[in-house]
Amino acid sequence: MTTTLVPRRLPSSRVTPARPQVDAAPRLILHPVPERRTVVDGAWWPRSRDAAAELPALVAAVDERLGRTTLRVGLHRDAWRHIPHRFPARGRQVRVGWFRSTDPRVITLIFAAGEPVVLLIIPPDTAAGPAEATLDLTAQDTAGLTTGAILALACPSPGAARRAPEDSSARWENEGGSVTGQGAQAST
Repeated sequence: MTTTLVPRRLPSSRVTPARPQVDAAPRLILHPVPERRTVVDGAWWPRSRDAAAELPALVAAVDERLGRTTLRVGLHRDAWRHIPHRFPARGRQVRVGWFRSTDPRVITLIFAAGEPVVLLIIPPDTAAGPAEATLDLTAQDTAGLTTGAILALACPSPGAARRAPEDSSARWENEGGSVTGQGAQAST
């Protein structure tokens, strides 16, 4: 007597989805007009400092959102672990260059055509509130702000709030500087 094994079908609720989970998507914001002249064109909040694990998803997301083809990635050598020389992307190999002379808070994506995109890197261990505030701020027009200023505005340090004047009586010089305590200076 022969026994035939019939494959048992799993209920649809037990089948694992073919698509990655939503929380696996890159936490990324790009300015709607990436050709503008600012210090950063968006922000990225990676889940780790492992470049080999993080870069493929970032490149795929940026390529899809901008309709471009990333050819190279430039990053600071000391800010990342496991930096590959290159990694596979849709139909190509993306080269990775690492430098010690660049800002460790940014990553640069270079395309086949068009201007490069510079992204502010939000450290992976940043709490959700400050990280989301930085993503939101970076989505706005940040012309004239440095990477440090963007991070300071999005996540002010507790000491900065204490040093700010409590009343709104601060006056401004005609060059744009804040004059606090001018009365005390005038009386001396």
